[in-house]
Amino acid sequence: MGRLYIREIVLRQPPAEGSYLQDIPVIRSMMEGRSIPLTAPVTCLVGENGIGKSTLIEGIAVAAGFNPEGGSRNYTFSSVESHSELHRLLTLARSAYPEDGYFLRAESFYNAISYIDEVDKIQPLLNSYGGRSLHHRSHGEAFLTLVQNRFGENGLYILDEPEAALSPTRLLTLLMEIHRLVQQNAQFIIATHSPILMAYPGAQILELSETGIRTVDYRDTEHYLVTRRFLQDPERMLATLLADDNNE
Repeated sequence: MGRLYIREIVLRQPPAEGSYLQDIPVIRSMMEGRSIPLTAPVTCLVGENGIGKSTLIEGIAVAAGFNPEGGSRNYTFSSVESHSELHRLLTLARSAYPEDGYFLRAESFYNAISYIDEVDKIQPLLNSYGGRSLHHRSHGEAFLTLVQNRFGENGLYILDEPEAALSPTRLLTLLMEIHRLVQQNAQFIIATHSPILMAYPGAQILELSETGIRTVDYRDTEHYLVTRRFLQDPERMLATLLADDNNE
């Protein structure tokens, strides 16, 4: 059940002197000789904002042959050339090549949908995406429609913050879809802040921080601990957070 198409991510050479990539914590960790082994069909990259999750997952996706702004390997659109050079510095150690794949990037998903609509004018394509333009669905519905209709067996799926448009209930639906696809030999690499997605059974959770990259247990993640603490006693936490600094 599940398959590791990518089993290790290696920084083959350091970024050029003066590159902003050298200032990103996760890249600094990899410059110290720390490759990233992937050990489960679902890997979650977690950590604070600014730690380098999206930069890393973009680099992995582009190194795997996907469009920097999202889509499958045959997507060629580009709205803004903003992706980093990281993909040129990475080596993806593979155990096999997937038959299918997709890079889902929340921040540029609108552009990917527009590209699908443009291609459909030339070559029918929308049947693979639920039968009508994803622009005619809500943001969250479009996400799930993509996963339910476009994602298939034997695939490599790289997701950057897919929780951005999904309610808690829809996140549970996404978990079910991920499980369905893992049972069909899919591999997922997900950058996420969602404690719901991190809870996928057997997921490898890699915590990226200023001090490096480490594997953590789900219940030891800050995301789980803070969310649990808040839900157990929201009034108490809010009273602390919103208290007048001068106690006046």
